[in-house]
Amino acid sequence: MDKKPIDQLGKLQGAIMEAVWLLGQATVHEVRDHLRKKKKELAYTTVLTALQRLEKAGLLKHRRSGKSHVYYATRTREQAGARSVQRLVKSIFGGDRLLMLQHLLADDPLSKGETAELRNLIDRKRREKKDAK
Repeated sequence: MDKKPIDQLGKLQGAIMEAVWLLGQATVHEVRDHLRKKKKELAYTTVLTALQRLEKAGLLKHRRSGKSHVYYATRTREQAGARSVQRLVKSIFGGDRLLMLQHLLADDPLSKGETAELRNLIDRKRREKKDAK
């Protein structure tokens, strides 16, 4: 099954994915304990059902460890986020990445630190492109 984009997850599923990414791998109890620290008191069966649905959606897999299932992500947070950004650029900006960047910059000006980091990213991309030739 094709993996569901993270931007299409509900709040609970998103929080569970964040927990699994943070923990690296986790049982139902570990995810539930993590969410409890975030002030989300959930029943074991609620967390289990959400984990199973995320697995069915292709975002998680599990392995057995004794009597427990240990869940882990099928891709990193960065990989999942990149896919969602690509979908956004394609659907909202017609695939025009520059238009999206212009929109982001016009909407909320960058700080000096953010501007410097953006320049570093652009310079790195230019070097990578030059090295690839």
